[in-house]
Amino acid sequence: MHIQVQCCGIILMLLLLFFYLRQRRVSLKTEQAFLRAFCVTLACIVFDILSIVVIARKEELPNLFVELICKSYLATLLGVALCALSYICVDVYSTKKHYKKEVLKYQLSALVGMLFIYILPIHYQFGEDGKTVLYTYGPSVISTYIFAVGLLIVIFYLMKKEKNKISPRRREAVGLWMGIWLCASLIQFLNNELLIVGYACSLGMVVLYLKLENPETNLDRQTGLFNHGAMVQYAKEFYKKEQGFSLLTIVFERSFHKHMHTDTRRMVRMEMIEFLLKIPDAFVFKNAEDEILIVFKDQEAAEDRMAGIFERFEKGWGKEGEFHVKPYWLYMPDSRIVNNVEDMLYLIRYIRQNNNEFSENHYIYIDADKAAAMYQEKETAQLLVNAIEKDWVEVYYQPIYSTREHRFISAEALVRIKDEEGKIVPPGVFIDVAEKNGMILRLGEMVFEKVCRFVKENAVEQYGLHYIEVNLSVVQCAYEQLAEDYIKIMEKYNVNPDFINLEITESASLSAKKTLLNNMKNLIKYGIRFSLDDFGTGQSNLNYIVDMPVDIVKFDKDMINAYFENGKAKYVMDAAMHMVHGMDLEIVSEGIETKEQYQTMKELGISYIQGYYFSKPLSEKQFLEFIAAAQREAMN
Repeated sequence: MHIQVQCCGIILMLLLLFFYLRQRRVSLKTEQAFLRAFCVTLACIVFDILSIVVIARKEELPNLFVELICKSYLATLLGVALCALSYICVDVYSTKKHYKKEVLKYQLSALVGMLFIYILPIHYQFGEDGKTVLYTYGPSVISTYIFAVGLLIVIFYLMKKEKNKISPRRREAVGLWMGIWLCASLIQFLNNELLIVGYACSLGMVVLYLKLENPETNLDRQTGLFNHGAMVQYAKEFYKKEQGFSLLTIVFERSFHKHMHTDTRRMVRMEMIEFLLKIPDAFVFKNAEDEILIVFKDQEAAEDRMAGIFERFEKGWGKEGEFHVKPYWLYMPDSRIVNNVEDMLYLIRYIRQNNNEFSENHYIYIDADKAAAMYQEKETAQLLVNAIEKDWVEVYYQPIYSTREHRFISAEALVRIKDEEGKIVPPGVFIDVAEKNGMILRLGEMVFEKVCRFVKENAVEQYGLHYIEVNLSVVQCAYEQLAEDYIKIMEKYNVNPDFINLEITESASLSAKKTLLNNMKNLIKYGIRFSLDDFGTGQSNLNYIVDMPVDIVKFDKDMINAYFENGKAKYVMDAAMHMVHGMDLEIVSEGIETKEQYQTMKELGISYIQGYYFSKPLSEKQFLEFIAAAQREAMN
């Protein structure tokens, strides 16, 4: 009997089992599929050895028993192929119901193959001594090859067709596994004396272990917690099963450990980790350097454990509890408020970016309303991407009236974007999102270019317009290349800089002030003028006017309204106007909506009026028609 190769396969499998079981695991569905494949492969090798033994003792054993053992070995070969197919299906089919339905088809096919194996006859070939087993052959063996090849074809077909659903590492690992097995089967089919298929199965399992199923790949080396990749796979399985879980996120401030010595910091960290690892009914993941996720299978388990977790952190760490770490806590009682694990992680980032909501105890309850706000932001971000890529960006113009010249002498350019249905989306919906994700730079550049083209193509001076105002966002003001880029655009359209006025806000002047002033210096040198927009909002300070080289100050609508509604506000606005006029700067009153407001602002000596009293923001065509009509009316 030549069973040395098979025995080597058994040894490989037992070593694999030893290393596999000694590590902590996340209980993933792929782990369960791997264990099934491992058991079937081990059974395959065992039956391979047993079949050689019983054939060698064929004369001493019942013929039915010998056939049963030999055919069981062939059946386990089909089982190995079926396990590989089931392993691939874990990724391919998104829901538990779909997975079970498709795998059942393959299981029935394999079962039919096994029935053929057990029903059809099998023959044995011995060596010249009449005792050494060389191989089995016959219809039963042929049917094994036919059905196994059929399952292999399905495996490779799915890996090609559904490659976007299967991770590249899984495709590679399963491809190698089945490749080794297929090559060994082909070699054994052509040379029946080489009994290597069972050993090839064990080699395939080693490949699968090393490439995918080594539990150590799911562990963070520094902490011993499960890592980000393990968390993603674990959470995905809940979403596939449409089953909810509860999530407690611990966010550590980057500065919390700065006061600690290195050894102390390491001791505190390990003490926290040891505590977290002992939490019952939970899996703990290190998602980032400053973020730990604790996943509970249900809300009841989460809320039972959370009080103890909070209490433990309050006690402090170290022998005397002298070291205190106060993290932020984000609790999501039901993961089903989002659609998938990617959205879940995005929601955590979204909450952290908007951390103004953290209360004094550093705790946030993540509910469906917060998820809805996150989805709204994602949709808006995608809308922005589409608008920029497909040029759905439009510029509207709101006329500005001169109380001295008694006509419209300028306009403010206001950005609008369209959705897929062609409907106009107001800036209040998308500006904050654009500033947060950085798209405001590209959006602002597009608006400025459209304004320059508008100024050039329509010769705005013929309409009596002196300039067009263009807003700069906080992010744009902090962009070092702003002046260079804007000058290039004006040179591209050969626009006289006298026709451009850029608006900055008070908040913009607070952020990256040095960069802003450098940009303003270069643009003023080129010939552009500046306005200070939204004066009277936020942290208003007349020092801004002194610091910023602006020619115009725009009083915000809220400030104007306060003037008419609050007696004290009148004194504030009177003082502001007196100081602004004393510096030889012009004033624009925004948000003027009634004749009374207009008359009052005019009497106060306000130079320019902007608001719905005269006109709402208009499209390019509507604006030119409005200005032309105003010109004709003034002449008459």
